[in-house]
Amino acid sequence: MKLAVKWMQEFKDGNNRHKLKGYRDKVELIRKRGLEAWENQRLQAESLRLKKEAKSGAPLDELLVDAYALVCEAAKRTLGLQPYEVQIMAAIALHEGFLIEQHTGEGKTLSAVMPAYLNGLIGGGVHVLTFNDYLANRDAEWMGPIYRFLGLTVKSVQAGMSLSEKREAYAADITYVTAKEAGFDYLRDTIVLEEADTVHRPFHYVIVDEADSLLLDEARVPLVIAGEPGSSGNDGIRFAEVARQFEQDVHYEFDEFHRNVYLNEAGAAKAEELLGCGNLYESHNSDLLSSLNCALHAELLLKKDVDYIVRDGQIELIDEYTGRVAENRHLPDGLQGALAAKEGLQLKAGGKILGTITLQHFLSLYPKICGMTATAHVSAMEFANIYALQVVQIPPNRPNIRIDHPHRIYTHKEAKLKALVQEITSVHRTGRPILIGTSSVEESDLLAEALAAAGVPCHVLNAKNDAKEAEIIAKAGEIGAVTVSTNMAGRGVDIRLGGGSPAQAEAVAKLGGLYVMGTHVHESVRIDNQLRGRSGRQGDPGASVFFVSLEDELMLRFDIDKVIPPAYRDLKQDDALEESVLRSKIMHIQRVMMGQNFDIQQELNRYSDLVEEQRRILYEERLGILKGKTPMSPSEQRVRLFYIDKFWADHLAYVSYIRESIHLTSLVNRNPIDEFHAQIIQAFEQIPAKVNRESEKMLERLGGSNDPAMWEELGMKSPASTRTYMINDQYMEYLQNRSSWNPGTVIAYWIRKMLRPVFGWSKF
Repeated sequence: MKLAVKWMQEFKDGNNRHKLKGYRDKVELIRKRGLEAWENQRLQAESLRLKKEAKSGAPLDELLVDAYALVCEAAKRTLGLQPYEVQIMAAIALHEGFLIEQHTGEGKTLSAVMPAYLNGLIGGGVHVLTFNDYLANRDAEWMGPIYRFLGLTVKSVQAGMSLSEKREAYAADITYVTAKEAGFDYLRDTIVLEEADTVHRPFHYVIVDEADSLLLDEARVPLVIAGEPGSSGNDGIRFAEVARQFEQDVHYEFDEFHRNVYLNEAGAAKAEELLGCGNLYESHNSDLLSSLNCALHAELLLKKDVDYIVRDGQIELIDEYTGRVAENRHLPDGLQGALAAKEGLQLKAGGKILGTITLQHFLSLYPKICGMTATAHVSAMEFANIYALQVVQIPPNRPNIRIDHPHRIYTHKEAKLKALVQEITSVHRTGRPILIGTSSVEESDLLAEALAAAGVPCHVLNAKNDAKEAEIIAKAGEIGAVTVSTNMAGRGVDIRLGGGSPAQAEAVAKLGGLYVMGTHVHESVRIDNQLRGRSGRQGDPGASVFFVSLEDELMLRFDIDKVIPPAYRDLKQDDALEESVLRSKIMHIQRVMMGQNFDIQQELNRYSDLVEEQRRILYEERLGILKGKTPMSPSEQRVRLFYIDKFWADHLAYVSYIRESIHLTSLVNRNPIDEFHAQIIQAFEQIPAKVNRESEKMLERLGGSNDPAMWEELGMKSPASTRTYMINDQYMEYLQNRSSWNPGTVIAYWIRKMLRPVFGWSKF
């Protein structure tokens, strides 16, 4: 097995080297174009020629050398930037539809301009999806002069823009926008009643920045458009009070990975006594059981200052991958309500869901997709299996000289904290800047207190003070800086040695550069690598090390103490353990967790894939009516659109109800996913008849009237207002995957796996 894995890795490395050689050959051709002597007008005339050829059907591959040579020269003249060879190589790979791994500080923003320009020549629109609104605006402004010099238009989309502003931005040749805002705008387009109210045009080509975050970490996050929220009752408080009366091992147990909590027989009996409901598992108690499960989950598995914070009387979820507040993100209504009840807060009901789409399904709407990130290689299998995207590793412009030290492993948390404080104090005395990555808001605050007690001043960056992120990061590379952060400092930031001062940068370099410390290892090696990547940019010196305790959550979850030699098993010592088997075991745990999370994602896709297929069928019908492809009067158009939207919203409510309770089918030996599919297929098949029946009734009542006032009078009202948000539904998903696959499910999975390459990943 090991030999096969080694052979496969050698094959992939050889394939990567072969691609890079071909790219270097193309770079030579681009460099030899010799445009330095051309006047501006001649360069612009050449761009116009390329645009005409592209629009007349010339293959873009044949225009690449000329196009990229133009961008390189335009970048030098407008911004004073001369693209490195490796940036051009990355740009070629992006045009070819690959996912590139390009190290931090290597200039991904400029690399993306070349394929964006080339694919923008057709006029179909290119979307560059960025990490946040700030970056979308910054990159559009920063790179804008290159595009405009070459005759292309460029805009950015920001949350809160008017419809006309967004329509103008999406009409540009190049549009910088976040994935979630583009997705929300698509959802808004799916419920408009006039074609003129849409903002998107047909999708063409997308470049995904921070691709591992969007394509993997957040891929299954559903985007939602809903009506205004209504008032909510206080039932959650009742269930929260019941949940607090249960005791571990007496009334409930956790699964082996501490991801789920279950009532045992004694717990069910106590719940029945406290709620006075009779048999908890009878069908008429399904809503009650779901509410109780939510209360248990909120009480026992969701930790304040780890999974969420409470700010200004509101629950704010923390993104586990970035450490930031997950803006505008909610748990499913039942769980969100249970969490609010736990914290003694009032919650408004979520409002009727009018439309939803996951980021993964939204991105599949683009016919051509590529992406870039600093950490892709370790997740190459996921990218290939889910998106048919192959990873190409781009070498750095300057060799990476950062020193990555082996993990320092301690027997218990107190020893780890003591060693951390000692190391930070010692290094701080030299003036070397230090960045410490912690696991949570809670841990970052505790470490800051310990450092203060040791006389080490530090800046703290976590979800509670995210407004100061830019200010704190700007200073993190200065002499003497100590920055304690959550994962916020692991992505989307560029820490410059000396804080941008050349004199300070030289002094910091002599001290060894930025020293990055991690207080724990993550489930995914990618997240560890993102933290390491804050140091050693563009050939800068730097170092990284992770401090690990055998009492850390990830270690306890996998019973790592079983591999500790008996002599150490009950020992609590201050010094780090030196057994190499422990480091190997930690690496093994991370590989297992990444594989397990991938399997969960694959399994959970099967819940949303079918719903997305149904949405596309109905949306095509709706679009035909909206565009007038199906002749009818204005009243017929309005009536049919109204009932399509109504019954789709009803269907989504039914789907949500089924998803929250379908795991109970495993109690009667039925496969939850198969049962889910059967029920929503049956429900969806009834929609066309319902639309036709109710449309005929309404048209008869209207008597052919095209008066909008009469439409309103008869109840065909559009929502007075809508809101958009994201659902963090990972907690419900674990509930739904407790049972194993049956043979039929396995066969269906492999059929789908074989058909994906045939029909294209966007069809599934």
